[in-house]
Amino acid sequence: MASVQSSISESHLPDELLIARVMQIHSSICKLESLRPSKQVNSLFTQLVNLCTIPSSIDITDLPSEVQLMRESLIQLCGRAEGLLELQFANFLINIPQPLDHLDVFPYYENYVKLASLEYSILYENGMVQPKRVAFVGSGPMPLTSFVLATHHMQTTQFVNFDIDESANNVARQIVATDVELESRMKFENCDIMEVKERLGDFDCIFLAALVGMNKADKVKILGHVKKYMKAGGTLLVRSANGARGFLYPVIEENDLVGFEILTIFHPNNEVINSVVLVRKPLF
Repeated sequence: MASVQSSISESHLPDELLIARVMQIHSSICKLESLRPSKQVNSLFTQLVNLCTIPSSIDITDLPSEVQLMRESLIQLCGRAEGLLELQFANFLINIPQPLDHLDVFPYYENYVKLASLEYSILYENGMVQPKRVAFVGSGPMPLTSFVLATHHMQTTQFVNFDIDESANNVARQIVATDVELESRMKFENCDIMEVKERLGDFDCIFLAALVGMNKADKVKILGHVKKYMKAGGTLLVRSANGARGFLYPVIEENDLVGFEILTIFHPNNEVINSVVLVRKPLF
């Protein structure tokens, strides 16, 4: 049976004010010459994240059309900025000794540690204790979730990281190459996940990053594709967003998960941004 968990905090901002501030920040971001990390870029995105993690009752599906269009644009901008931030730090790490010992230089490292720990706890509670093979779809240049899971939670698991961006995989591969044991368990593949078919059946558990499928239609197509080819009884962990966090990442709803058995939907109320949706492909 599905369990839905969330918490309510006392601090609250009226929805109209929150939306107005998000739109103001979006306007400022659109005027930037570049989304590469800089004092101005970092400041705007920090303001945005802080704003969107304030508890709110916003229903993303119920926003006016002009706000919906702004949100779609904002998610694209956030995705590009996040990729550039990861790439900058990944390139820094490959030029220092033992880069895996210095992952905490990344500004949001602690968030990833908390998210990976939360995701592992949810998997554990649902019987996925030490999966033999895990796929992470949309791993990027700094596959922090895979690093944290492989070193702290799943020390015998084989990981395959799929990303459409060859340059991202090349940098990530260089970071892992500095650790012989981790390199033996972690591979990187350049591909569009929609072109990966029967191989998806090799994995006990598949992670779908929040920015794989930047809009609802694409996300639903990807979910359908993964469901078709993943193994029966296998689990799929999908990152989503809830409330105002939906201005940062696409939102997955229960009706997007037709054909899956929903195991858990968890909405964090701390600095962790992503909701965690765990589903299973039925055996029959």
